[in-house]
Amino acid sequence: MHAKSLEELHVFQRSLDAADAISALLKRPGFPRDLALREQLSESSSSIPSHIGEGFGQKTDRHFAHYLYIARGSCNEVRAHLSVAKGRGYITASECTDLCARYVVIGKQLTKLARHLRSENRTQRG
Repeated sequence: MHAKSLEELHVFQRSLDAADAISALLKRPGFPRDLALREQLSESSSSIPSHIGEGFGQKTDRHFAHYLYIARGSCNEVRAHLSVAKGRGYITASECTDLCARYVVIGKQLTKLARHLRSENRTQRG
């Protein structure tokens, strides 16, 4: 069965939830005014559902898979920024571990979906 809408994709919903968690973290009064890191975390976390959405609208499965791999790269970027935030003492090790674990799961789901799409390789989606 193929998803008829973007919202049916579990990985999309999970990426939205994770982006919301990052947003909540950045809104905390204790998070420092490290504007560059705040912006990088915000941008990379929101780019994941954005790339999934952009890929979902593509004409072929291979094009969709391409965007999923870009989203997977953004998962790794978020994890790197979280590690920097932990190293600078902005978040606890536990917060870093929990959030990074969410992005590891999302990354695995993106890989699995992309591999499925590449093997199916429909040239007309929808």
